[in-house]
Amino acid sequence: MTNRRKFLQGITALSSLSLASCGWRLADVKASNPSARSDQLYLYTWTQYSDQKLLQTFSAQTGMKALVDVYDSNEVMLAKLLAGGGGTYSLIYPSDYMVQKMVERGLLSELKHDRLVGLDNLFPQFQNPSYDPKNRYSIPFNWGTTGLIYNSEILKEAPEDWEYLWKNQKLLSKRITLLNDVREVIGAVLRMLGYSYNSQNEAQIKQAYEKLSTLKPAIAAFDTDAWRNQILAGDLALAMCYSADATKVIKENPKLKYVIPRSGSSLWTDTIVIPKSAPNLDGAYAWINFILQPEVAATTSERLKISTPNNAAFEQLPKQIKTNENLYPPSSILDKCERISPVGPFEEVYERYWTELTSS
Repeated sequence: MTNRRKFLQGITALSSLSLASCGWRLADVKASNPSARSDQLYLYTWTQYSDQKLLQTFSAQTGMKALVDVYDSNEVMLAKLLAGGGGTYSLIYPSDYMVQKMVERGLLSELKHDRLVGLDNLFPQFQNPSYDPKNRYSIPFNWGTTGLIYNSEILKEAPEDWEYLWKNQKLLSKRITLLNDVREVIGAVLRMLGYSYNSQNEAQIKQAYEKLSTLKPAIAAFDTDAWRNQILAGDLALAMCYSADATKVIKENPKLKYVIPRSGSSLWTDTIVIPKSAPNLDGAYAWINFILQPEVAATTSERLKISTPNNAAFEQLPKQIKTNENLYPPSSILDKCERISPVGPFEEVYERYWTELTSS
């Protein structure tokens, strides 16, 4: 899902962690692939997860250099892999629905749970998720919602639902952005119209497209990343975004507020997977075990302002983070949210209308 989720400072607590206490040391592990360099680990992830301090700490403690490439949408990542450009990566961070698509295409290695330490630290709902039963191919890294962030000094009325964009189109003209993500944007409008995010009814998709077409003149851009600086500068009044991004930006300007539209929105989980082409399999498992440690997960959650799926880590978080409803919404809100799921060959219908919308 789109450059979800620049770097934040403060990793002192994390730097004191000892990997040796977990029962393994990456430096002592030999690479499974003799042709691969065992001292290098390549990750392919979202911009907001490319935490340099975390990478440096991991490298300092293991003797392995962790290197990162970033992408701004699941689709960009998948296209690169299918084009044969992902052979250097031992770890990838796809969103939930993309895990399903990658499994269907035979791109992922099934995880060997006997090599993992800390799966039982996860909240129960993340130990057997619908998108990957029993975590056969993925472990969750972050979860959240999609919603709207707005400047409360510019917009005195809170945008309670998606419909707000159309009702206030003149006021918002060229001061709003929507995500550069076909399933999120069309899905949000489908939800507003009373349909499922995962509709496979072309008439419903067309209705959503036509609704978006009327809003198009007011949209400054379909963007997943640049909106953050723009809304902080006052150039934007409102942006469609992910909860993790909103939480970070609000920290910089409390006048900015985040809302989950009352008609419902998407609920997502970003995960960590090992591609079948992974050149450093042992390093990949070492990284996953590192991320599963409660201390690491808690520190990462607090520093990156993300919602941890790790129950043991959650218990270590400060009260003000545990009670932050942008990160941990109440069930009354989550019950109205829906996960995006693969729609098979019908994906072409979404893409056709999306291309028409964004290129016109």
